[in-house]
Amino acid sequence: MKILLKIDKVRTLMRGNGFWGSLKIVFGYAKNYLCALDVPPGDILFVASGVGDSAHYRTHNVAEELNRHNFRASVTIVDNPNLLKLVDEFKIFIFHKTIYSEKISEVIAKIKAQKKEIIFDTDDLNFDSKFVTQMDYLKNAGEAEKVQLEKGLGREILEDDYVKVATTTTTYLAKILEEKNKKVFVVTNKISNIELEIANKLWETDRKAKDDFVYLGYFSGTPSHNKDFATITDALVAVMRKYANTKLILAGPLEKGNAFDEFEKRIITLPLVPRGEHYKNIQKADINLAPLESTPFCEAKSEIRFTGAGILGIPTVAVRNETFSGAIEDGVTGFLAGNTLEWTEKLGRLIEDENLRKEVGERAREKTLKDYTNKNSHSEEYYQYLKSKL
Repeated sequence: MKILLKIDKVRTLMRGNGFWGSLKIVFGYAKNYLCALDVPPGDILFVASGVGDSAHYRTHNVAEELNRHNFRASVTIVDNPNLLKLVDEFKIFIFHKTIYSEKISEVIAKIKAQKKEIIFDTDDLNFDSKFVTQMDYLKNAGEAEKVQLEKGLGREILEDDYVKVATTTTTYLAKILEEKNKKVFVVTNKISNIELEIANKLWETDRKAKDDFVYLGYFSGTPSHNKDFATITDALVAVMRKYANTKLILAGPLEKGNAFDEFEKRIITLPLVPRGEHYKNIQKADINLAPLESTPFCEAKSEIRFTGAGILGIPTVAVRNETFSGAIEDGVTGFLAGNTLEWTEKLGRLIEDENLRKEVGERAREKTLKDYTNKNSHSEEYYQYLKSKL
């Protein structure tokens, strides 16, 4: 089953990025995979189901955050052949989207026997099968992947009465996890030290294109955002008709639809790239777009589309939901839009006013630096809980 799941994911990746683009990404994943087999000693062990973006934010980045606060945290993957032995070497085990199997069952049984701490971590609702059907990604998934998703990723761990604590990315998700009778800590997705260094170097350079166009950027990341993007199609068409000095950057796998055919010469498509190059793509934009479909699954998504652009001083117009409303002060650190009229009006303001773009972008950067980097991380209640278990 694991082999079939990996084959399905590679097929999905190739459909959205082509052979060479996918090969580059898979090579990066393979490198991360090998690194995850080398586990430094410590007290806290993150167990990830894979090596993609979700694992990047929720295991490697959070481990880095904890290490900055004098914890000893390490990361491994579910496929590590020494996973059972590692139980003896750590005190707290954080399972992120860990697919349940006979091997994981043995690992958890051993942790329980040693009376050690288990924490469940998730960054979306795919632990609950009733929400999985809302995923746009599901229609493109392979059969083995669909079977696993429909079971719920990590559901067995979450529903285990021994597991008392969960960590997640948003207050929206936290409320759902609390309904499962868990104590929940919101540990937001943050920018790692390496990514911050990359972003800071880009910030110090002149990112403005050598022309008079204003570039609107949408960065899909995975082949699951067609419906999200479709929510702002009418607004974007209206804006691009009104402002002939606009261009649209579409990065990553996306089906934009026929509505944009008239703007073909003003649309720039970019492939999905490894994380090290991602910020270079974002830097090409003058305005960042962060739409989401209005479903619980999408409502649960984190604010990384705001912070990824914010760290580069690029203003964002985002859907007006609970998460973005908590991260963005409307008109100050970004803009929030709840309907086509608002999207059109707020994009128009930013397109017309270069100084406004600069001012809002700078405040977005200040906000991101203050609250969304590992360098300045602050999750004190969570840190205190972990200390109590060591």
